[in-house]
Amino acid sequence: MTARDRAGLRDIVAKNEREILSEWIENQLGGSTARPDLMKSDELKEQSRRFLEFFRKGLQDGDSDVNTAAWDGVRELLGEISQSRARQGFSPAETAMFVFSLKEPVFQRLRKELARDPEALADEILKTTTLLDRLGLHTTELYQKGREELIARQQQDMLELSTPVVQLWEGVLALPLIGALDSARTQVVMESLLQTIVDTGAGLAIIDITGVPTVDTLVAQHLLKTVAAARLMGAECIISGIRPQIAQTIVHLGVDLSSVITKATLADAFSIALERLGLTVTRASTAA
Repeated sequence: MTARDRAGLRDIVAKNEREILSEWIENQLGGSTARPDLMKSDELKEQSRRFLEFFRKGLQDGDSDVNTAAWDGVRELLGEISQSRARQGFSPAETAMFVFSLKEPVFQRLRKELARDPEALADEILKTTTLLDRLGLHTTELYQKGREELIARQQQDMLELSTPVVQLWEGVLALPLIGALDSARTQVVMESLLQTIVDTGAGLAIIDITGVPTVDTLVAQHLLKTVAAARLMGAECIISGIRPQIAQTIVHLGVDLSSVITKATLADAFSIALERLGLTVTRASTAA
Protein backbone atom coordinates (compact mmCIF):
# COMPACT_ATOMS: atom_id res chain seq x y z
CA MET A 1 0.00 0.00 0.00
CA THR A 2 1.56 3.31 -1.12
CA ALA A 3 1.30 6.69 0.62
CA ARG A 4 -1.19 7.87 -1.99
CA ASP A 5 -3.37 4.78 -1.46
CA ARG A 6 -3.37 5.18 2.32
CA ALA A 7 -4.44 8.80 2.09
CA GLY A 8 -7.95 7.84 1.03
CA LEU A 9 -9.10 5.97 4.12
CA ARG A 10 -6.79 7.87 6.47
CA ASP A 11 -7.99 11.32 5.46
CA ILE A 12 -11.65 10.36 5.18
CA VAL A 13 -11.71 8.87 8.70
CA ALA A 14 -9.89 11.90 10.11
CA LYS A 15 -12.25 14.29 8.34
CA ASN A 16 -15.46 12.47 9.30
CA GLU A 17 -14.50 10.95 12.66
CA ARG A 18 -17.32 12.56 14.61
CA GLU A 19 -20.00 11.56 12.11
CA ILE A 20 -18.63 8.03 11.77
CA LEU A 21 -18.59 7.61 15.53
CA SER A 22 -22.14 8.85 15.95
CA GLU A 23 -23.51 6.57 13.24
CA TRP A 24 -21.45 3.59 14.43
CA ILE A 25 -22.76 3.89 17.99
CA GLU A 26 -26.32 4.29 16.75
CA ASN A 27 -26.02 1.16 14.60
CA GLN A 28 -24.59 -0.84 17.50
CA LEU A 29 -27.30 0.22 19.93
CA GLY A 30 -30.01 -0.63 17.43
CA GLY A 31 -28.41 -3.75 15.99
CA SER A 32 -29.24 -7.40 16.63
CA THR A 33 -26.06 -7.89 18.67
CA ALA A 34 -26.87 -5.09 21.13
CA ARG A 35 -26.89 -6.42 24.71
CA PRO A 36 -28.28 -3.75 27.05
CA ASP A 37 -28.67 -6.51 29.62
CA LEU A 38 -24.90 -6.98 29.72
CA MET A 39 -23.51 -3.51 29.03
CA LYS A 40 -24.68 0.03 29.62
CA SER A 41 -24.81 2.36 26.62
CA ASP A 42 -22.28 4.74 28.20
CA GLU A 43 -19.70 1.96 28.36
CA LEU A 44 -20.32 1.03 24.72
CA LYS A 45 -20.01 4.66 23.66
CA GLU A 46 -16.70 5.07 25.49
CA GLN A 47 -15.28 1.87 23.99
CA SER A 48 -16.34 2.98 20.51
CA ARG A 49 -14.84 6.45 20.97
CA ARG A 50 -11.51 5.08 22.14
CA PHE A 51 -11.35 2.46 19.40
CA LEU A 52 -12.06 4.94 16.62
CA GLU A 53 -9.45 7.31 18.05
CA PHE A 54 -6.78 4.58 18.08
CA PHE A 55 -7.96 3.39 14.66
CA ARG A 56 -7.41 6.86 13.21
CA LYS A 57 -3.97 7.08 14.78
CA GLY A 58 -3.08 3.67 13.38
CA LEU A 59 -4.04 4.83 9.88
CA GLN A 60 -1.96 7.97 10.27
CA ASP A 61 1.16 6.28 11.62
CA GLY A 62 1.16 2.90 9.91
CA ASP A 63 -0.27 0.75 7.13
CA SER A 64 -2.60 -2.22 6.87
CA ASP A 65 -0.31 -4.48 8.92
CA VAL A 66 -2.06 -4.54 12.28
CA ASN A 67 0.93 -6.22 13.91
CA THR A 68 3.16 -3.14 13.65
CA ALA A 69 3.84 -0.68 16.49
CA ALA A 70 1.43 1.83 14.92
CA TRP A 71 -1.46 -0.43 15.91
CA ASP A 72 -0.31 -1.16 19.47
CA GLY A 73 -3.04 1.05 20.92
CA VAL A 74 -5.76 -0.70 18.92
CA ARG A 75 -4.53 -4.18 19.89
CA GLU A 76 -4.26 -3.30 23.58
CA LEU A 77 -7.74 -1.80 23.61
CA LEU A 78 -9.19 -4.83 21.84
CA GLY A 79 -7.55 -7.00 24.49
CA GLU A 80 -9.30 -5.03 27.23
CA ILE A 81 -12.64 -5.11 25.43
CA SER A 82 -12.42 -8.84 24.63
CA GLN A 83 -11.60 -9.81 28.21
CA SER A 84 -14.28 -7.59 29.72
CA ARG A 85 -16.92 -8.87 27.31
CA ALA A 86 -15.91 -12.47 27.99
CA ARG A 87 -16.51 -11.82 31.68
CA GLN A 88 -19.80 -10.02 30.98
CA GLY A 89 -21.18 -12.96 29.00
CA PHE A 90 -20.96 -11.76 25.39
CA SER A 91 -20.56 -14.43 22.71
CA PRO A 92 -17.50 -14.49 20.38
CA ALA A 93 -19.68 -13.31 17.47
CA GLU A 94 -21.14 -10.42 19.47
CA THR A 95 -17.65 -9.37 20.53
CA ALA A 96 -16.24 -9.51 16.99
CA MET A 97 -19.19 -7.51 15.66
CA PHE A 98 -17.95 -4.56 17.67
CA VAL A 99 -15.21 -4.24 15.04
CA PHE A 100 -17.09 -5.50 12.00
CA SER A 101 -19.98 -3.05 12.57
CA LEU A 102 -17.60 -0.17 11.89
CA LYS A 103 -17.57 -1.11 8.21
CA GLU A 104 -20.98 0.34 7.35
CA PRO A 105 -20.43 3.96 8.48
CA VAL A 106 -16.90 3.98 7.02
CA PHE A 107 -18.12 2.58 3.70
CA GLN A 108 -20.78 5.25 3.49
CA ARG A 109 -18.18 7.99 3.90
CA LEU A 110 -15.91 6.33 1.35
CA ARG A 111 -18.76 6.18 -1.19
CA LYS A 112 -19.59 9.81 -0.56
CA GLU A 113 -16.01 11.07 -0.84
CA LEU A 114 -14.91 8.84 -3.73
CA ALA A 115 -18.14 8.71 -5.73
CA ARG A 116 -16.40 10.18 -8.78
CA ASP A 117 -13.52 7.69 -8.70
CA PRO A 118 -14.99 4.14 -8.79
CA GLU A 119 -11.57 2.51 -9.02
CA ALA A 120 -10.26 4.32 -5.95
CA LEU A 121 -13.52 3.58 -4.11
CA ALA A 122 -13.21 -0.13 -4.85
CA ASP A 123 -9.58 -0.13 -3.70
CA GLU A 124 -10.35 1.68 -0.44
CA ILE A 125 -13.35 -0.52 0.35
CA LEU A 126 -11.23 -3.62 -0.19
CA LYS A 127 -8.44 -2.28 1.99
CA THR A 128 -10.87 -1.21 4.69
CA THR A 129 -12.53 -4.62 4.64
CA THR A 130 -9.19 -6.40 4.92
CA LEU A 131 -8.05 -4.18 7.76
CA LEU A 132 -11.23 -4.48 9.84
CA ASP A 133 -11.45 -8.22 9.16
CA ARG A 134 -7.96 -8.69 10.56
CA LEU A 135 -8.81 -6.66 13.63
CA GLY A 136 -12.07 -8.59 14.04
CA LEU A 137 -10.25 -11.93 13.87
CA HIS A 138 -7.69 -10.60 16.33
CA THR A 139 -10.56 -9.71 18.65
CA THR A 140 -11.97 -13.23 18.40
CA GLU A 141 -8.58 -14.74 19.26
CA LEU A 142 -8.24 -12.45 22.26
CA TYR A 143 -11.78 -13.26 23.37
CA GLN A 144 -11.09 -16.98 23.19
CA LYS A 145 -7.89 -16.60 25.17
CA GLY A 146 -9.65 -14.48 27.78
CA ARG A 147 -12.53 -16.96 27.97
CA GLU A 148 -10.14 -19.88 28.50
CA GLU A 149 -8.35 -17.98 31.27
CA LEU A 150 -11.68 -17.16 32.89
CA ILE A 151 -12.80 -20.80 32.77
CA ALA A 152 -9.46 -21.92 34.23
CA ARG A 153 -9.82 -19.45 37.11
CA GLN A 154 -13.41 -20.56 37.74
CA GLN A 155 -12.35 -24.19 37.77
CA GLN A 156 -9.60 -23.38 40.25
CA ASP A 157 -12.06 -21.48 42.43
CA MET A 158 -14.50 -24.40 42.31
CA LEU A 159 -11.73 -26.79 43.32
CA GLU A 160 -10.83 -24.62 46.26
CA LEU A 161 -14.47 -24.22 47.31
CA SER A 162 -15.05 -27.96 47.03
CA THR A 163 -12.18 -28.74 49.42
CA PRO A 164 -12.85 -26.68 52.56
CA VAL A 165 -10.74 -27.30 55.65
CA VAL A 166 -12.84 -26.98 58.81
CA GLN A 167 -11.52 -26.56 62.34
CA LEU A 168 -13.60 -28.94 64.47
CA TRP A 169 -11.76 -28.23 67.68
CA GLU A 170 -8.60 -26.53 68.78
CA GLY A 171 -5.88 -28.63 67.20
CA VAL A 172 -8.31 -30.73 65.13
CA LEU A 173 -9.05 -30.12 61.45
CA ALA A 174 -11.51 -31.82 59.12
CA LEU A 175 -11.26 -32.07 55.36
CA PRO A 176 -14.53 -33.44 53.89
CA LEU A 177 -14.04 -34.63 50.31
CA ILE A 178 -16.96 -34.86 47.91
CA GLY A 179 -16.74 -36.13 44.34
CA ALA A 180 -13.94 -37.65 42.30
CA LEU A 181 -10.38 -37.16 43.47
CA ASP A 182 -7.90 -36.65 40.62
CA SER A 183 -4.35 -35.32 40.51
CA ALA A 184 -5.34 -31.67 40.07
CA ARG A 185 -7.81 -31.75 42.93
CA THR A 186 -5.37 -33.65 45.13
CA GLN A 187 -2.87 -30.86 44.73
CA VAL A 188 -5.48 -28.32 45.84
CA VAL A 189 -6.49 -30.56 48.75
CA MET A 190 -2.90 -30.94 49.87
CA GLU A 191 -2.13 -27.22 49.60
CA SER A 192 -5.31 -26.25 51.49
CA LEU A 193 -4.69 -28.74 54.27
CA LEU A 194 -1.00 -27.90 54.70
CA GLN A 195 -1.67 -24.16 54.72
CA THR A 196 -4.39 -24.55 57.35
CA ILE A 197 -2.07 -26.71 59.46
CA VAL A 198 0.49 -23.92 59.34
CA ASP A 199 -2.11 -21.23 60.11
CA THR A 200 -3.73 -23.05 63.04
CA GLY A 201 -0.88 -25.18 64.37
CA ALA A 202 -3.22 -28.19 64.38
CA GLY A 203 -1.71 -31.58 65.16
CA LEU A 204 -4.58 -33.74 63.93
CA ALA A 205 -6.46 -33.74 60.64
CA ILE A 206 -9.45 -35.88 59.69
CA ILE A 207 -9.79 -36.61 55.97
CA ASP A 208 -13.38 -37.70 55.39
CA ILE A 209 -14.04 -39.59 52.15
CA THR A 210 -17.72 -40.34 52.75
CA GLY A 211 -18.59 -38.28 49.66
CA VAL A 212 -15.96 -39.89 47.39
CA PRO A 213 -17.91 -42.28 45.12
CA THR A 214 -15.12 -44.76 44.38
CA VAL A 215 -11.64 -45.45 45.65
CA ASP A 216 -9.17 -46.98 43.25
CA THR A 217 -5.39 -47.33 43.37
CA LEU A 218 -4.86 -43.79 42.15
CA VAL A 219 -7.22 -42.26 44.74
CA ALA A 220 -5.57 -44.31 47.51
CA GLN A 221 -2.15 -43.07 46.40
CA HIS A 222 -3.41 -39.49 46.47
CA LEU A 223 -4.68 -39.98 50.02
CA LEU A 224 -1.39 -41.49 51.17
CA LYS A 225 0.55 -38.59 49.64
CA THR A 226 -1.64 -36.11 51.50
CA VAL A 227 -1.14 -38.00 54.76
CA ALA A 228 2.63 -38.10 54.22
CA ALA A 229 2.77 -34.37 53.48
CA ALA A 230 0.76 -33.58 56.62
CA ARG A 231 3.15 -35.68 58.70
CA LEU A 232 6.07 -33.69 57.38
CA MET A 233 4.27 -30.62 58.74
CA GLY A 234 3.92 -32.26 62.15
CA ALA A 235 0.27 -33.35 61.90
CA GLU A 236 -1.23 -36.83 61.99
CA CYS A 237 -4.16 -37.78 59.77
CA ILE A 238 -7.20 -39.95 60.34
CA ILE A 239 -9.17 -41.16 57.32
CA SER A 240 -12.90 -41.51 57.94
CA GLY A 241 -15.78 -42.60 55.74
CA ILE A 242 -14.44 -46.10 55.05
CA ARG A 243 -17.60 -47.85 53.89
CA PRO A 244 -17.75 -51.65 53.50
CA GLN A 245 -17.49 -51.41 49.70
CA ILE A 246 -14.45 -49.13 49.94
CA ALA A 247 -12.82 -51.42 52.51
CA GLN A 248 -13.27 -54.40 50.20
CA THR A 249 -11.89 -52.44 47.24
CA ILE A 250 -8.82 -51.32 49.19
CA VAL A 251 -8.09 -54.90 50.30
CA HIS A 252 -8.64 -56.19 46.75
CA LEU A 253 -6.25 -53.59 45.34
CA GLY A 254 -3.62 -54.47 47.91
CA VAL A 255 -3.30 -50.88 49.12
CA ASP A 256 -1.51 -50.69 52.48
CA LEU A 257 -3.23 -48.26 54.84
CA SER A 258 -1.90 -49.91 57.98
CA SER A 259 0.11 -46.83 58.87
CA VAL A 260 -3.01 -44.65 58.87
CA ILE A 261 -5.86 -44.65 61.38
CA THR A 262 -9.12 -45.32 59.53
CA LYS A 263 -12.68 -45.06 60.82
CA ALA A 264 -16.12 -45.72 59.38
CA THR A 265 -17.59 -42.33 60.26
CA LEU A 266 -16.47 -38.79 60.89
CA ALA A 267 -17.91 -39.00 64.40
CA ASP A 268 -15.70 -42.01 65.19
CA ALA A 269 -12.66 -40.19 63.83
CA PHE A 270 -13.46 -37.09 65.87
CA SER A 271 -13.75 -39.24 68.98
CA ILE A 272 -10.27 -40.65 68.35
CA ALA A 273 -8.93 -37.14 67.81
CA LEU A 274 -10.32 -35.97 71.15
CA GLU A 275 -8.76 -38.98 72.88
CA ARG A 276 -5.41 -38.07 71.34
CA LEU A 277 -5.79 -34.61 72.85
CA GLY A 278 -6.68 -36.06 76.25
CA LEU A 279 -10.24 -34.82 76.07
CA THR A 280 -13.51 -36.60 76.76
CA VAL A 281 -17.09 -35.75 75.94
CA THR A 282 -19.72 -36.32 78.61
CA ARG A 283 -23.45 -35.80 78.63
CA ALA A 284 -24.50 -32.84 80.74
CA SER A 285 -26.64 -33.87 83.68
CA THR A 286 -30.11 -32.40 83.83
CA ALA A 287 -31.67 -30.97 86.94
CA ALA A 288 -34.26 -33.18 88.56
